[in-house]
Amino acid sequence: MGMTGNSILTRDLVLVGGGHAHALALRMWAMAPVAGVQLTLINPGPTAPYSGMLPGHIAGHYTRDALDIDLVKLAQFAGARLIMGAAESVDPVAKTITVTGRGKIAYDVASLDVGLHAVTPHLAGLAEHGVGAKPLDTYADRWASFVAQVAAGQAQPDVAVIGGGVAGVELAMAMAHRLASVGAKGGVTVIEAEGQLAPIIPRADPVLRAAMARLGVNVETNAKVAEVTPEAVILSDGRHISAHLTVATAGGFAHPWVAQSPLPCDADGFVKVDAELRVLGCEGLFAVGDCAHLTASPRPKAGVFAVRAAPVLLHNLKAELAGDAMRSFLPQGDYLKLISLGGQEAMAAKWGRCLSKPAKRLWAIKDRIDQKFMAQFTHYPNMGASLSPDQGAVAFGAEETAQQMLCGGCGAKVAPTELAKALAQMPQNRRADVVSGPGDDAAQLRFGDVTQVISVDHLRGFVADHGLVARIGAVHALGDIWAMGAAPQSALMSVTLPRMSPDLQARAMAEIMAAAGDVVRHAGADIVGGHSTMGAELSIGLTVTGVLEQAAITVAGAQPGDALILTRPIGSGTILAASMQGKARGADVTALLERMARPQGDAAEMLRSAHAMTDVTGFGLAGHLRAICAASDVAAVLDLAAIPTYAGAEALAAEGHRSTIYEANRAHAPVTGGAGPKVALLHDPQTAGGLLAAVAPQAAEGLLIKLRAAGHEAAVIGQLEAGPVALRCL
Repeated sequence: MGMTGNSILTRDLVLVGGGHAHALALRMWAMAPVAGVQLTLINPGPTAPYSGMLPGHIAGHYTRDALDIDLVKLAQFAGARLIMGAAESVDPVAKTITVTGRGKIAYDVASLDVGLHAVTPHLAGLAEHGVGAKPLDTYADRWASFVAQVAAGQAQPDVAVIGGGVAGVELAMAMAHRLASVGAKGGVTVIEAEGQLAPIIPRADPVLRAAMARLGVNVETNAKVAEVTPEAVILSDGRHISAHLTVATAGGFAHPWVAQSPLPCDADGFVKVDAELRVLGCEGLFAVGDCAHLTASPRPKAGVFAVRAAPVLLHNLKAELAGDAMRSFLPQGDYLKLISLGGQEAMAAKWGRCLSKPAKRLWAIKDRIDQKFMAQFTHYPNMGASLSPDQGAVAFGAEETAQQMLCGGCGAKVAPTELAKALAQMPQNRRADVVSGPGDDAAQLRFGDVTQVISVDHLRGFVADHGLVARIGAVHALGDIWAMGAAPQSALMSVTLPRMSPDLQARAMAEIMAAAGDVVRHAGADIVGGHSTMGAELSIGLTVTGVLEQAAITVAGAQPGDALILTRPIGSGTILAASMQGKARGADVTALLERMARPQGDAAEMLRSAHAMTDVTGFGLAGHLRAICAASDVAAVLDLAAIPTYAGAEALAAEGHRSTIYEANRAHAPVTGGAGPKVALLHDPQTAGGLLAAVAPQAAEGLLIKLRAAGHEAAVIGQLEAGPVALRCL
């Protein structure tokens, strides 16, 4: 989980796409990583669907989670950094992959496993009104929405499937079964240009027709599609096939960015590779799965070949890194095809023979094979013994167990009580131009008629993607400036990199500076300098300044009766702590990171009228609210139900997941009343957390409307009242 031992990183291995071959290669890499290699996975989303279980999911036999490989957990297990974004180009000469929103990612060795899609640009109306069976996640989402509309009576249950190959007939029967299960009376029609179904399987046509007839699936063979409309598929002979959902399964088409790349491609846009899976003429570049064309042994596009190629790919990637001999991939001539028949039944085919009975037993065999494959990505062996100091230093202290790993981000802060003791021993400010020192979000400095604020934040890396840590770190640091009501002015960067070769240092610093610079520039400021060094682990800090155009908004000034507005959910520390242990859902982690990376300058501008404001960071919502109460001499009453939480945070808190600083936060800012896991989240340390503002009660509703319209998950979470400093929940 991370780089092995204390080795110096010297090479970049980049896997583009979370296809079957890459998923298996990542798992095998975790068992025997190569020292000195920084492994990176690039994928548009946090999951990769397993194609073998897609028909079962479409039929309603499996949940969506059941067929999704959690790439966040897999990358963590493999010690890989996961860059969430879509690849949009590859430069085999410069050896870079351009990722949407991230720029160029450099590689020494790379592999492509990005699949294909099933929507041909040559068929009129299909791209606008239909959906391809691939990418699988797009189709699965569209199907779920369609079924919900049908069940609610908002859509006619008429479906057309273009293509009567194995994929087409499987999905047609799966959709017919699912529609019947929600009481829909409609029709699924398969449209095939050839004279028989599944032409690559001899003798399969009559068996498939019989199975489809039992489900009421209509079959149109020797039929050419002329156009797809929102409510029908128009055939070349003028007939209209009613369809409120059209699914294309006929053939497969390369992604445009691949087909139009400088890579050697066949006539269909698939990347040509040799027997060792190397892209022809491109040093250090491999391709595998549906996006690749095996020049030495061409085969149909099928997941089984990607699965069989994985060990060869991994061996050859390591060989390329080490200069060792490679192995050839020799795919089998045929393979066992287990074809779902809608319900929990299946047929089998191999070497020209078909077996359709016992159908339920064949389904059970298919289900067992599929579940065994997915179990590889749901049950990982415990590799904790191999953790190196940079992946999880053992926390120490009377309350900590020897098994707890030190959190990253604000979860690694010094405890609030201990920090307060240290600050209390500092001498008083003596300079007249220092308006205020420690105690608020930022210090205030007076220069003539100008008041400047200054603050510093430093984060221990909490994910392996240093570019993302830099972006979130910049948002986090600017939070202090925004909370004071100031306009960001400048930033100094402080970066500690893990031990790397000079080339990797340059690449890492370029990504870090680009990501942090983007956030700082968009806030209206500039990065004006900084310092860098190497150490045991990644850490990124920023010293930021801002200029006040009005009186500073401090933690003092809140008034009894004020409403409390929070601009962002809580629970980030719990999710990140659980993610370190491989317990958090990848989709929840990704959604959290996306929110953390979003700046809040616009929210701060809307809250300029606040009586008091702070940003919620390492001391948790309760700790930062206590700071407002103590400085303003008021008490706070929280509406526990109104406090927004990140998806997955409450469930993880209920399971007992806590960030390193949790106990210290709870002792520092006790809260009375309330029960359940949400109370624990009040003390959860936040990284790039929300702004917490005390505003006039009559202004709260209007501010909330503006904040939500701007995309902030803001909420009124309570109010302030007269009385001694205290926090309680309703």
